[in-house]
Amino acid sequence: MGNTDFIKRKFENFDESFYQEIKEHGIFTTVDAKQELISEGEKVKFIPFLIKGSVKVYNLNDGKELVYYYISPGESCIMTFSTIFTDKVSRIYAISEEKSDVLLLPVSQFLIWLQKYPRLNQMFFIEYDSRYKFMMETINKIVFQKLDHRVLEYLHERTKRSETKLVKVSHKKIADELGTAREVVSRILKKFEREGLITQSPLGIGIIEKR
Repeated sequence: MGNTDFIKRKFENFDESFYQEIKEHGIFTTVDAKQELISEGEKVKFIPFLIKGSVKVYNLNDGKELVYYYISPGESCIMTFSTIFTDKVSRIYAISEEKSDVLLLPVSQFLIWLQKYPRLNQMFFIEYDSRYKFMMETINKIVFQKLDHRVLEYLHERTKRSETKLVKVSHKKIADELGTAREVVSRILKKFEREGLITQSPLGIGIIEKR
């Protein structure tokens, strides 16, 4: 997808003048996998919009990751957006999961656009609502769902996000993102393997679709 196509698809039904302003002030960039886009405490200078790839948004508690959500193509980081009305200091970490294309819009210009183009507010309210629902669902899963169900769902989400049949991820990474111990995840994955739900190899973890 070209840059112009992305702008018009993301900001559908905006004035042509707005598209031109984005081209004038926006920065299109490519980041490698595992590259940090922003860290906690850093001054927020840009609002990111993901064109291609995947970005993980998380925080750290005693060195352990607490994953808030993943940004998919066409989405922005609502927790970054929320800071521009207060102290403009990031409360999260964001890191690319794979090589990603990103559109960066300057905060100073974005604040002007919010007044000039009120539709932007509506767009972010909708995205905020979507993130809120996702985080509430995550809390419900942590409280009410068994860990083995969460591990299997995690693998399904990873395959869907990467659009591949094999998930290249370590047992430790799964454990970190689900807030448990690596040994526990290893036992669960071994159980899934015996039950014919997954395969494990040096290439990654594959989910066996039941017919």
